[in-house]
Amino acid sequence: MTSSRIALVTGANQGLGRALVEGLAARMSPDDLVLLTGRSPERVTAAARETGRLPGTRARVEGRVLDVTDTDAIARLAADLRARYGGVDVVLSNAVARVLPGQSQAARADEFIDVSNTATHAVLRSFGPVLRPGGRLLVVASSLGTLGHLDPRLHHLFDGASLDQVEHAVESWRSAVHHGTAREAGWPVWLNVPSKVAQVAAVRAVAAERRAQDLATGTLIASVCPGMVDTATSRPWFSDFSQAQSPATAAAAVLDLVFAERADRALYGELVRFGKPLDWHDGTPPVEQDALVTP
Repeated sequence: MTSSRIALVTGANQGLGRALVEGLAARMSPDDLVLLTGRSPERVTAAARETGRLPGTRARVEGRVLDVTDTDAIARLAADLRARYGGVDVVLSNAVARVLPGQSQAARADEFIDVSNTATHAVLRSFGPVLRPGGRLLVVASSLGTLGHLDPRLHHLFDGASLDQVEHAVESWRSAVHHGTAREAGWPVWLNVPSKVAQVAAVRAVAAERRAQDLATGTLIASVCPGMVDTATSRPWFSDFSQAQSPATAAAAVLDLVFAERADRALYGELVRFGKPLDWHDGTPPVEQDALVTP
């Protein structure tokens, strides 16, 4: 057991994840611990070492190898942190798979879904129970995660769904992609849309079950939209990055939720962008974007 705060970030070798680790390490205390996680032992070690040496770093930074597609590994890490420290205080689920515009969306579906959705479900299931009172569990999603971005025929799969039902919907989508029936059923070609909607729906499902207890203890579970961020993942998709944020700037809004003195009840379970909740039912299906991607 420990009175120090424990924070963990997935997908933290570079980009927004790395900026989140740097921001946590700068704003936490020397007794606190920030865990930087990623798949590559070499990159994790290097990133943790470099972050720990930054002039503004105050907290300890340690690297942990974690492949988020290995759900058993996520469960083991959560159990280990509970045994060592009595739980965690901050979990930022940020891992994402990169898909380039010229690549087949269908061919990349398994990796994309495993990293963005199966892993999100595992993080929620494994780290929710070890989140200490007053903690923060935030899933990095997108404004594309509102329900209106899906064909209305699909809304019932996610609106008011339990986590089990969200998982079933995601696997049904995966199966439809493999069988070539996804478009007929209303699923968009662009993987990012159903993936983000499912992420937000999963957070909403878990939050609905925990709401009363978490609000009583000042605990916040939410999904977050950091806005357009200039990273290696997003840059191939846009021609104009004049309005894009640096990873450090985008991380600041997320970290403000982490370090807010009191968790805002209006944000609990919601998709939050720049401190404001987005309407779950907002959005329109991305017909134009579908035309730009390879099925």
